[in-house]
Amino acid sequence: MFNDILSYLQFQLGTMDWSLSWVNIIEIAIIVAILYAFYKKFIKDSQSEKFVKGIFFLIFLWVFSEILVRLDLKILGMFLKSIVTLISLSLIVIFQPELRRFLGFLGQADIFTRLFGNNNKQNSDDKIDVIKELIEAVKFLSKSHTGALMVFQKDLSNTYSDVGTKLNADLSTELLLTIFHVNTPLHDGAVVINGPKIISAGVLLPLTEDPKLSWKYGTRHRAAIGMSETCDSACLVVSEETGDVSIALDGTLKRYDDLTTLKADLERILGYKTQENNVEKKTIFHLNNFIAKHKNEQEDKR
Repeated sequence: MFNDILSYLQFQLGTMDWSLSWVNIIEIAIIVAILYAFYKKFIKDSQSEKFVKGIFFLIFLWVFSEILVRLDLKILGMFLKSIVTLISLSLIVIFQPELRRFLGFLGQADIFTRLFGNNNKQNSDDKIDVIKELIEAVKFLSKSHTGALMVFQKDLSNTYSDVGTKLNADLSTELLLTIFHVNTPLHDGAVVINGPKIISAGVLLPLTEDPKLSWKYGTRHRAAIGMSETCDSACLVVSEETGDVSIALDGTLKRYDDLTTLKADLERILGYKTQENNVEKKTIFHLNNFIAKHKNEQEDKR
């Protein structure tokens, strides 16, 4: 069947009039633009990119085999054509589930909205879920007195994540609870979080050398304070002994008695706080403004 398709395409290409007009050039430009937009939106930097490159390589081999046949190198040309045919038929069998999902995607009622619509609302909803996942995880960790240490960092160039276990996984409550479970190898270290991603786990952080720090703070709290002193980061700590929740920021530690205040501060620190126009939501650090406000609050208390 595949040979019949190739023969049909070869016959059609041979009978085509290759004299191009301005209309044909515009049509080709439109097709190239559509293919490039499809590639950039759905294929680039995805797992399917190598698969698409492989398909283009098979097309190149098929064209090359036709050239060999035309040059009277029929044995080599037919050999290459047979290999292309065998691999192509194998791909249809191997990737049958993916092809079925793709056809189902094309049959959706909102296909044009998904292809050409604006995904900002969907992205904003995903960003808001980061706070929700964090709060749910902290709630369970605090209630069960499970120790945890999370580092929120925007700039990963100055980080200690290289000494941990690389994850690069989507942030979720279940994953955080699994990492910090007492029977897992990574529960004693910290997790480094960048946006909606858990970059690494089991990370060892530098301990603070502040001699004035109270003796009641354990290793997790000292590591959180030390990390906030050396890097532009915020560290959330859940105490294993008391279940208390604290955030270390710019070398200072703040304890939270309720999750509402914790959620509000996390939204400000991580940049998920709704803007005044109630439209735009950003996922960047606003540490400088938050640090200044935090210092002013400390000075007012004094």
